[in-house]
Amino acid sequence: MLPRDLKAGHFRAYPPQAGKLAVDSLSALRRLPLTFLPSLLREVIDYDYKFPVERAVLGKELANLGSLSDSQVEDLFGGFSKIMLSTQLETSDWVNSPAQFVEQLSAHLWTTHQLDSFRIAATKYADYLSSAVASEPPPIPRLGISVIGQGVASFDGLLFRKLRPHGTYFSRVKPENGLSLLVEAVAARAKAHPAPYGHWYIDGGEGVNHDSTLTSISYSALEATRVALLNRIHSEIERPGMGPEALRSIMAQLRPADIGMQRMGDEVLQRFQLKLFTEGSGTQLFSTSFAQWAAREVLRRAQPHTLLVRFAPRQRLKPMNELLSATANRPEMDAMGSLIDADVGAYYNWVNQQRLPEAEKSCFLVWFEDHRSALGIGPSMPRGTESNSEADLGKLLTWLL
Repeated sequence: MLPRDLKAGHFRAYPPQAGKLAVDSLSALRRLPLTFLPSLLREVIDYDYKFPVERAVLGKELANLGSLSDSQVEDLFGGFSKIMLSTQLETSDWVNSPAQFVEQLSAHLWTTHQLDSFRIAATKYADYLSSAVASEPPPIPRLGISVIGQGVASFDGLLFRKLRPHGTYFSRVKPENGLSLLVEAVAARAKAHPAPYGHWYIDGGEGVNHDSTLTSISYSALEATRVALLNRIHSEIERPGMGPEALRSIMAQLRPADIGMQRMGDEVLQRFQLKLFTEGSGTQLFSTSFAQWAAREVLRRAQPHTLLVRFAPRQRLKPMNELLSATANRPEMDAMGSLIDADVGAYYNWVNQQRLPEAEKSCFLVWFEDHRSALGIGPSMPRGTESNSEADLGKLLTWLL
């Protein structure tokens, strides 16, 4: 079947809102080449589980595609139309399994030496889309906070090395009740500027008490999910002929119930949590990787107004077979190594925040937990400077914002 043959009935198996979106956009979908359309349907089929920002952007993209003239479609997608497909791809169930089609397409492009042609066509469309469909700016300047070094008694090295050129280093921060002050400040922003999935608290360990207005996930609370997934991975890799590509395909098709996740009211958040473990690298094994990947995905997908990320000690490195075994033995923690990981992770949190709209107005704070070192980045913070002013973290946030 080709895109021009699409009918409303082909989307009966889609989740309710996704199916309606596809049917409403049917005329636009029919004009797209098969080499491109499944990539778009991969986003459409997950519409019910996307964050509001993602839904808005996808809706704008489909509306924009529907407004294009025939000549504009030919110009924009001409590169895709020149890609030759195999009979197997053309006859696959690309409507109901678009993600699997995209995986198979990638292998096909590689083996037929068409990858460069596809990349040129994809880049052309991405450049067009970024100018035609822009994300809405936030109603308030974004605030990102990273808390690093939990459990480290002292550190003689230089922290925030990559961030110092961009902001002000504070050497006399009052650490008392520091985490509580930050959580309270984030909750206050959430109450003053409510938005679905607009204010987040991510904890790489056990989360502290926080206001219900915050969207929150923690590594510790998802332990049962991680163990179930590791057991699934371990059983899969023991099967004859199982390779990394096949394992990745299996992970991509998992649903929350497949690894014992109990059905909860917020299915969007539950699906997000599942993807953190099935798509993230090391998120199943290391709390620092979990915190960094979760922050990356929240910024990329939800584009929050506020994001507080607290890194926690991760387990020490072991042979991979031991890590994947998900045994009941209590892992040995590496607080100092985790501090180094988190220091780099905080830098990447800031980098990813800078990729969002109106980044020049955003603010960022990183704090060495229970210590006197912090660094602030924002329009009010002189770059590459150091301050010996004494203040608690609540006061520091008022200076920053």
